[in-house]
Amino acid sequence: MRLTSFLVREAIVPELSVRANGVDPSNPQQVLDVKTRVIREMVEALHAAGHFRKDELEDIVKAVIRREQLGTTGIGQGIAIPHSRHPSVHELVGTLGLSPGGLPFESLDNEPVYVVFLLVSPQERPGDHLRALEAIVRT
Repeated sequence: MRLTSFLVREAIVPELSVRANGVDPSNPQQVLDVKTRVIREMVEALHAAGHFRKDELEDIVKAVIRREQLGTTGIGQGIAIPHSRHPSVHELVGTLGLSPGGLPFESLDNEPVYVVFLLVSPQERPGDHLRALEAIVRT
């Protein structure tokens, strides 16, 4: 699978509005707040590109956060891949957000995240979801 098969160009966020000023990276609640704001901004970008209805936004954000709370998606080397499967999603979609200043994300290497890939897919297509994650990791 190639990134171009699911990455929504119109939803790419060249500079995330979320900043980490004053955030203590050792404070789990503050880090969760940063993650939630990043995920919300990226889900809203996918909505603006025509991929989710407005009334689905909050539920999709919550689903991605629930997945994030199972274990960090900050894989290290400045990259995070928050993701979830969701019943209201009918096709695999993803977007990319950049943070020039870096964000705390409880990454495996404890380093800030500069590149965030968000991935949302239909519940009934776990194979596509895993192939998309693999495509991101290989890039």
